[in-house]
Amino acid sequence: MQATPTPHDAKLGQKPVLALLGPTASGKTAVALELAARYPVQIISVDSVMIYREMNIGSAKPEPAVLAQLPHELVDICDPAETYSVSAFCRDALAAIERAEAAGKVPLLVGGTMMYFQALLDGISQLPSTDPAVRAEVQAEAARLGWPALHAGAGSSERSAADRSRR
Repeated sequence: MQATPTPHDAKLGQKPVLALLGPTASGKTAVALELAARYPVQIISVDSVMIYREMNIGSAKPEPAVLAQLPHELVDICDPAETYSVSAFCRDALAAIERAEAAGKVPLLVGGTMMYFQALLDGISQLPSTDPAVRAEVQAEAARLGWPALHAGAGSSERSAADRSRR
């Protein structure tokens, strides 16, 4: 029995995948569509903006007609108000890769979010996720004082710690 990889050790390993990496509007989608017309590939988006529904401007997201004709994995999967982490991406991308393989297709990773690519290749930190209660507390404090005041306070705390360490 093989253990299911966690997002923290989510490495592609020896899985046969193709990858098109590059900045927005560099022609990745056109190349991916041409490959998909010729070969049995499944396009899997590796883009931190395309995951969000209604985030179409500035993302070079394929037109709805293209997505209807040739479905892409990991496009329009979250509402903009939702939090989506690198860990969640690794989980979702590995599941998409497995679905592609099960369908007899070669996964074609297309995008420009290098942090996502790196996490798939190298895994991610074993650090725990942020505590939602702590995040809410910091956001409430920022709403009360403003982010500049919080940043200034953090800087003075760091300076105080540095001063103490010199003694």
